[in-house]
Amino acid sequence: SQQVQASKEAVLVPTERLPSTPTVSGYDFNNGLNFDALMATYKTIGFQATNLGLAIDEINKMLSWRLSDEPLTQEEIDEGVDPEIRKNTKCRIFLGYTSNLVSSGIRDIIRFLVEKKLVDAIVTTAGGIEEDFIKCMAPTYMGDFELRGADLRSKGLNRIGNLLVPNSNYCKFEDWLMPILDQMLKEQQTENVIWTPSTFIARLGKEINHPESIYYWAYKNNIPVFCPALTDGSLGDMIYFHTYSNPGLIIDIVQDIRNVNRMAASAPKSGMVILGGGIVKHHICNANLMRNGANYAVYVNTGQEFDGSDSGARPDEAVSWGKIRANTSAVKVYADASLVFPILVAQSFAKYYYAQ
Repeated sequence: SQQVQASKEAVLVPTERLPSTPTVSGYDFNNGLNFDALMATYKTIGFQATNLGLAIDEINKMLSWRLSDEPLTQEEIDEGVDPEIRKNTKCRIFLGYTSNLVSSGIRDIIRFLVEKKLVDAIVTTAGGIEEDFIKCMAPTYMGDFELRGADLRSKGLNRIGNLLVPNSNYCKFEDWLMPILDQMLKEQQTENVIWTPSTFIARLGKEINHPESIYYWAYKNNIPVFCPALTDGSLGDMIYFHTYSNPGLIIDIVQDIRNVNRMAASAPKSGMVILGGGIVKHHICNANLMRNGANYAVYVNTGQEFDGSDSGARPDEAVSWGKIRANTSAVKVYADASLVFPILVAQSFAKYYYAQ
């Protein structure tokens, strides 16, 4: 009947020829257990597995780029630039992460990147600074998401998701930090030292002198750590208390905005790896606005864009602002960074390092 024919036409709409594109497929465990082969299938699994595979590719592009990949400019020809300099000029990589990741075991993976000089600059929060130093003094413990806040409060335990940090850890941090603040104030007054958040963090990295610390290695390797919200955490609490016991310490944020923007603006190529959202995401992206956008970008977060937040914004929104260049293959992985960052590092930074 005509009705049946109309229904068939509605259900079985003719398919146009697809453009050349990979078919969906996953890993066949009949072939044995091979991690690299498994990861190679991620781009064709679909959903966020595909985005993770693309993010691995994007980081590997950052790591492999050399100035010698680009044609010589007329200025370079006129100046007779040494080919070795071009061959050794790399992409400048900015790493950003939120404090919860330092509270977690991701801290050890970040430390590896800094220890091995695989990133060039860091942006994090106050918690991302203090939690690293605190872990050098006392451990963070596994807990449970369901533990009751009132019970924990009565026992002097602080919950970060399913992690537990005893209040006594912060007491140890205060005992360690206060004499350093005294000495920094003395140097400010007697030697005219101008402290910025990044030089403040470098000083703490020097003082902690501990090989498990991210910022010990940042200090050793001269990798700047920018923290535009330095006072928003236990560090800020201690600085606040210090203003009563020994007032006068000044920390200049203006010099650091010059420094981070200059690092981005002068980069021959720029890459961003940003775990989480908020201030760390925007600070790195905004610095890259000073060079008309980053060349490479990987976001890993669970934020959504429907509320207009910068945290949830996709890379394409940053393109509209000039923070990522229009011709990039920037990618966002919608995932908890604690799940995917170890895999990202294993398939990019770590492979690159051990291949050298």
